[in-house]
Amino acid sequence: MLKGIPNIISPELLKILDEMGHGDEIIIGDGNFPAASNAQRLIRCDGHNGPDLLDAILKLMPLDTYVDSPVMLMQTTNGDPTPTIWAEYQEIVNKHNGETQMSQIERFAFYDRAKTAYAIIATSEMALYANIILKKGVVTE
Repeated sequence: MLKGIPNIISPELLKILDEMGHGDEIIIGDGNFPAASNAQRLIRCDGHNGPDLLDAILKLMPLDTYVDSPVMLMQTTNGDPTPTIWAEYQEIVNKHNGETQMSQIERFAFYDRAKTAYAIIATSEMALYANIILKKGVVTE
């Protein structure tokens, strides 16, 4: 065991986060996201939800401060309402990174971006449109 690492972070996820470099992207996919068919590296986090994983990851990984939006969400379609989970994500991101803009990416553009992401985390998150991309920043401490 190690000290200070949230217990939701598996050894496999910890290795992936450590391997990632500045500008690499990782996706937290909800339970409906086609993670296995899009991932270069797939990390299964069955039984866990998006907010808990986001909070744990951001305790360990800085976000990129050299881009306008280091956090991207899958845009809703067909007039679907704004997901309530987005406000929760924004609160978690701001807690770890200060005021941070989150942008939205059209659904199929999000899938295309997922194919080039360093890794995708498959979760059991039930909220719709709970998919989120994080761009890793520079570790300075």
